[in-house]
Amino acid sequence: MTQPKLHVHAGDKVLVLAGKDRGKQGKVISVNLKQKRALVEGINLIRKAVRPTEENPEGGITERETTLHTSNLKVVEAAAAKEAK
Repeated sequence: MTQPKLHVHAGDKVLVLAGKDRGKQGKVISVNLKQKRALVEGINLIRKAVRPTEENPEGGITERETTLHTSNLKVVEAAAAKEAK
């Protein structure tokens, strides 16, 4: 079985079409082909409780990005590597 092809690729600049961050733009960090989801820089932030570790002795609550379904994204500017092909 072949992997589905998506219109969104890592490095693309995208516009969010639906959800709490509708209208915002960001750069795609990574894409999960199986689940058709993309991680966009600075979009869809959640607050996560983190245990203290050696790197972060304070622990506490941090904000991080979560994935969005690719159907909610529109490519504004394609990555330079794609355009060269």
